[in-house]
Amino acid sequence: MSQDRISMPSGIGGLVRYFDEYKSKIEFKPGHIVLLCIIIMAVMIVLYAYGGRIIGI
Repeated sequence: MSQDRISMPSGIGGLVRYFDEYKSKIEFKPGHIVLLCIIIMAVMIVLYAYGGRIIGI
């Protein structure tokens, strides 16, 4: 029974590798992302506080 076993190659173990050398044309520094988040939070706070008056509701 043990002679009927099929052994699989020990390559990458079924894991899929994507291109490690891929370089995006658009790159952001971490500081830019933090600044963008702060700006979005400030806009949301202003809209939450004064949005009704601005829109006229």
